[in-house]
This record gives sequence, structure tokens and C-alpha cells, in this order.
Amino acid sequence: MSPSCDRISLYWPFRGPETIDDVTANLTTADGVLSAAARIAGLDVTGADLIRDGSNVMYRLPGGVVARIGRPGSQDTAEREVLVSRWLTISGLPVVQALANVPQPVVIGGRPVTWWKLLPAHRPATPAELGAVLRSFHELPAPEELKLPEHDPFAHLDQRITDAPGVDDGDRAWLRGHLAQLRQRYRDLIAPGPDGVIHGDAWQGNVAVPDSGPPILLDLEMVSLGRREWDLIQIAVDYTDFARISPEEYRSLVTAYGGYDVTTAPGYLTFADIQELRWVCFALSKADARQDAADQARHRIACLRGDLPRPWSWDAI
Repeated sequence: MSPSCDRISLYWPFRGPETIDDVTANLTTADGVLSAAARIAGLDVTGADLIRDGSNVMYRLPGGVVARIGRPGSQDTAEREVLVSRWLTISGLPVVQALANVPQPVVIGGRPVTWWKLLPAHRPATPAELGAVLRSFHELPAPEELKLPEHDPFAHLDQRITDAPGVDDGDRAWLRGHLAQLRQRYRDLIAPGPDGVIHGDAWQGNVAVPDSGPPILLDLEMVSLGRREWDLIQIAVDYTDFARISPEEYRSLVTAYGGYDVTTAPGYLTFADIQELRWVCFALSKADARQDAADQARHRIACLRGDLPRPWSWDAI
């Protein structure tokens, strides 16, 4: 059965003495969303362990199940993640597995909850392993039936710059001008449009390597149609601007990917500058709630403005 034909199975009829309104009333916490969604799905959340509390919240449930709670209003993205997982499985690429025969997603209070198989013990990929997975992924033809969105490298950047707390007027004006310049530089590229399916957030941590078995692709939230260079930019920038990986490690990625070195592409500096601005804006988006993020945002802006020489050192947030 094709992924498009399977779309109907993403919705599960709710049956029982309660209505959806009953089980979603006054839900304000991720724990409450999880409990209500699990009741609808018929899953046990006794002893659920929190794995991650970020823009998406993840829990480990009994029986080797992981619950992923998305942001409010992200139902379309959650549906697409499940469909992409099934498409990649059919295509033969090892990928995180969406559970079958359960509602996908369950939407509680505007937040979608999806259900996944727990990964075996694993480690992050090496650069070479990441390159090999991306080569196989990029060789797949775009699945027209999934109607993937076009990748927007500038998504949310305007709003994050506008909303960022604690940024002085000079830095905010510079960021807006820098963003405008990057948009123009991107438009000036020879072929800025999509050329295939991309992962959208490709780095070593989004490929899990089990103790036995092939590497597994994770985090399908940003799978879209775009320039394949985007999936090589994060690790290339780690090499060229941060010295987080050695020349030998970077060459191993290039070799595993098939010999293509994105740092030699005419548009590389534009892609790299956009990626680095995205990392700055991510820090800005967390700055109101976390002092370490606010400090890191100021440091990152200083780097972009040329106040500090490369290689830069940015702390994880």
C-alpha cells in the first residue's frame, strides 16, 4: 500500500462514554496531554519517563513506545512525519518507526501526539556514517503523493529577531539588515529552487547507530523539498568555521557522500551564513527564559558582526 493510500489510517475513531472535549478540557501540561492522548490510543502511560522537554516533548512509555508531543498547531507536521517514516520504510532506508494500528496523530488541546518505536541502544553517527545515510536518502525520488512543502531557509527568522528580548537597538538593526542581505544573496544564486527531498536538520545526532545494525535516520519534522546542499551545510560549517571536526573527518564525509564537497560550491558562503544566522536566532528564541541562551545569543551576534575571529566557539543550548 502506498503512503498516500495509508493516509486514512492516521485518524482513529474515538469511541467511549466521553467526548474529545471531555478529555481535553483544562489540559495545560505535557503530562496532561500525554494522559489524554494515551487514553484515546489505548496505550499505557504508567511510569512514563520524560526524555526531552523542548519545542517537542518526548516520553518513554512501557512496551518500548515513545510518545512525541508537538507544538500547538503543528498537526500537519506531525501527520507528515508519520507518512515520511512509512515512505522511507517502504523505500528501504532505516528510519525511526511510527507505530502501526494506533491513532496517528491524536490531537489534544491543539497539540499533536504521535507514537514511535523506542530505539535500541545507540550512539550518534560519525561524519562518514552521516554522509553515507545522506547519500542514500538524497538518491530517493521525491514522493509526489506526500505533497512535501518547499524548504524555507528563512522560516521564522524575521519574527525571532523582532521578538528577541534583551537585544540592543544596534544589534537588532544589524540582524535585520544582515537577514535582508542574505535573502538577496540567496535570490541571486543560479538555481535557488528545490532539487530533491532533503532532511532539513541533518547532523550526526539525527542519525542513530545501534550496537548492531545499520544507522537509523531520526527527526523527520523538517523533511521537505529543497536544495540538497542544505543537508551538508551544518557539518561543513562545523569544519570551516568552528573546527568541531578534523580535516580527516570532513574528508570521510565527502568520500562517503560520493565525492561532493559542498564547501567548494559557488553558493557555500551564502548557505553557511544563513545557517549561522539560524543558530543565532534559535538562541534568541530561548533568551527570555534562559540566561545561558541570552549570553550565548550576544556572543553569537558578536561573532557574526566580526568582533571575534574564526574558528568560533559556541556553546550548545
